[in-house]
Amino acid sequence: MSSDPSSATPEELGDFTTTTRVVPLTLLAAAIGVLAAFVARALLAAIAFFTNLFFFQRFSIQSVSPSEHHLGYAVVLVPVVGALIIGLMARYGSEKIRGHGIPEAIEAILLRGSRVQARVALLKPLSSAISIGSGGPFGAEGPIIMTGGAFGSLVAQFFELSSAERKTLLVAGAAAGMSATFDSPLAASFLAVELLLFEWKPRSMIPVSVAAVVAASVRPYLLGTGPLFPIAPTVSATPHPTWALVFACAACGIAAGVMSGLLTKGVYFFEDAFLKLPIHWMWWPAIGGLAIGIGGIFEPRALGVGYETIESLLRGELIGRALLLLMIVKSSIWMISLGSGTSGGVLAPLLIMGASLGGLEAHVLPNMGPGFWPLVSMAAILGGTMRSPFTGIVFALEVTHAWGLIVPLLLAVPMAHAFTVLALKRSILTEKVSRRGFHLSREYETDPLEILFVREVMSIEPDVVARAAAAFDEAGDKPAVAYANEPLRVAVYRMAQTGMTRLPVINGDPRAIVGEITLEDMLKARVRHLEEEQRRERIRHLPAVIPQRFLPRPLRGKPQ
Repeated sequence: MSSDPSSATPEELGDFTTTTRVVPLTLLAAAIGVLAAFVARALLAAIAFFTNLFFFQRFSIQSVSPSEHHLGYAVVLVPVVGALIIGLMARYGSEKIRGHGIPEAIEAILLRGSRVQARVALLKPLSSAISIGSGGPFGAEGPIIMTGGAFGSLVAQFFELSSAERKTLLVAGAAAGMSATFDSPLAASFLAVELLLFEWKPRSMIPVSVAAVVAASVRPYLLGTGPLFPIAPTVSATPHPTWALVFACAACGIAAGVMSGLLTKGVYFFEDAFLKLPIHWMWWPAIGGLAIGIGGIFEPRALGVGYETIESLLRGELIGRALLLLMIVKSSIWMISLGSGTSGGVLAPLLIMGASLGGLEAHVLPNMGPGFWPLVSMAAILGGTMRSPFTGIVFALEVTHAWGLIVPLLLAVPMAHAFTVLALKRSILTEKVSRRGFHLSREYETDPLEILFVREVMSIEPDVVARAAAAFDEAGDKPAVAYANEPLRVAVYRMAQTGMTRLPVINGDPRAIVGEITLEDMLKARVRHLEEEQRRERIRHLPAVIPQRFLPRPLRGKPQ
């Protein structure tokens, strides 16, 4: 098949436009998957190093929780120092290290031709390691997604590739980084589709999936095996889908949706508040760091990435006031510090806040065993806040291996997603892009130009055909034409390439002009699409089977 859709004949058209170029791209993606796994390992080691340095004053890459520190009230100063370093790095290194990584990856894809600067690939993980290592309540996934994507983009820049192909390798690096960090290749692939690729095509999905799988295959040699957050076997067994459980999962999802909305609003409330400060933005993270330090005094488990806290929540070890305090402190310091423009991810904090909410809900919802409702709620929070429901479902299953919970998750997560879609215009990830003056649509659908053909909208009046034939004869040896049996998308691509706004239409015989198509004719496809979206009609009437007197007035048919 031709690699150029505008030059394809009707006989060459197929279900997909993917060509053999996907093969070398996939090989490059596999190499990026290996690289991303080592980058993920390096980032986690750096987080552990700075955690040991800031909280225990020792040089070590042994994983340790900042909640075990013995600094007393002096712990307030630790996040402030880390934030001051990040502010300096952002001002004099690269401002693009600010934020939680994923919006920056989206911006690079949409606005900068999937080009990422080399210094961002180095400064982003370093700043995130300092931020999290000094107690920042963030996760490693946002930075590793941005860093993996940066390395994927850098590799792509050494080859002669199109912007779309660079995007594929950038996203392959991002997915590979997430896959290696959490041992979640499927969730990483879903995240790529739901959040980063902005398309559903084999040309991008194949390399991205291969990169994620390769990274997951390398992970055991670097980070070990097994579920990241083990859960009790009795909880992970398939629950009997009673009506009580169905309604409880729906309620859990809606509650998670409400919390997702509050968290999103809270982050940007504090971001707006910081914008009003009469000081340079370089100092804002230090103010956020002060909030982190104060919160750490009240609840040390709110500090750092908190993987051990997630494990405790899923084992049901935290109850009552401890759960409430953790949720309030974690959400507060996370919203304030993220609003200050520091560096760190959103996924792990969302898991902690969602699991805390689920632990509280377990007191009133049906008893399904310790860890059941924290797991369902944390998946719902993730799907609702990031507007990536399939990622939320699959991620929760991959990091716990609780495959029997797919039915509860398949209800709770879409309910949270539904609430945030209806209540908020944008997600926590796309709001930042919007605030920079760009609109981002997260809906995928078949373009009407794909399913309508030239023959359905072309003009066939005799005078139009005669004019098109005359223009065809004057154009020379190989004039641009449209084929009656090709989709409108192909014809409009050809117009874009040639700069022509009208094309003669041929059908079989290259000299037999059967019509003409213009840009105005293309609008007919859009009109049909609008009618399908907006025109409402009742095909069948209930009075055919139920007497009208038993029906509410809006459902009664017209008088015969």
